[in-house]
Amino acid sequence: MNRELRRIGIIAKPKLSTVSTVVNQLTEWCAARQIRALLDKDTAILCEQGEGLERDDLVAQSDLLVVLGGDGTLLSVARVSDSRSVPILAVNFGSLGFLTEITLEETFATLETVLVGTATTQARMMIDVSVLRDGRCFEDYRALNDAVLTKGALARIIDIDVNIDGQFVATYKADGLIVSTPTGSTAYALSAGGPIVYPTLGAMLVTPIASHTLTFRALVVPDSVTIEMSLKATQESVYLTVDGQIGLALKGEDRIRVRKSAVVLELIESSNKNFFDILRRKLKWGER
Repeated sequence: MNRELRRIGIIAKPKLSTVSTVVNQLTEWCAARQIRALLDKDTAILCEQGEGLERDDLVAQSDLLVVLGGDGTLLSVARVSDSRSVPILAVNFGSLGFLTEITLEETFATLETVLVGTATTQARMMIDVSVLRDGRCFEDYRALNDAVLTKGALARIIDIDVNIDGQFVATYKADGLIVSTPTGSTAYALSAGGPIVYPTLGAMLVTPIASHTLTFRALVVPDSVTIEMSLKATQESVYLTVDGQIGLALKGEDRIRVRKSAVVLELIESSNKNFFDILRRKLKWGER
């Protein structure tokens, strides 16, 4: 990675009081190197450092983003990322942290590698999710992990027709359906029995939740396809959830279209661990 750093945007998990010390250290580190530190509104309030910027404005003005929190914080930042692909240094303040792989102890050493141009980054694909209603686009979302259709608490099994590039795949009878990126393969899709996919692979996954047809299994398809899910007219209490953070109640005959996004998330890699190291530590691979 070779990029001049003039402005570093800092985004911390809201209401995480323990992060204020690190934010202050980061602003001091930036000041000592003639780099302007920008804070989003929540972080500025948390650390009592002025008003701060709206997140989309902060992303637009930054040469690098430092995200302090767990995977959920990073997912919320990913959704406001734009086509400039601002690199993100994600520092883990959460518990699991598949995405926020940089530890607090590694933060400043990693920043120094960014400054001298020796840091490496990994590109993570995102997906654009469109809800089509009455022949037009009703809502648009962007996701790093997944788009999930699920039934309401008291709803019966839902029927979801799936088409890929206009070709009918099947009618899934299940509690729900997950369309995920390789990054999202270690999220909800994993708990639903889907495979772990290497995060830079060009693919998307279709994984049923509690399928009532036992022959259905997770399906891995190229990232060049368009996946379309259709509800039956009589379906009630079906919800779309994007990255586990944004929800929308769907109506009968809604169609959900998922495509690879033109926006790519650029994550700064840890210099002393790789994807398989993280899997062993987080999933306890090889332990008895």
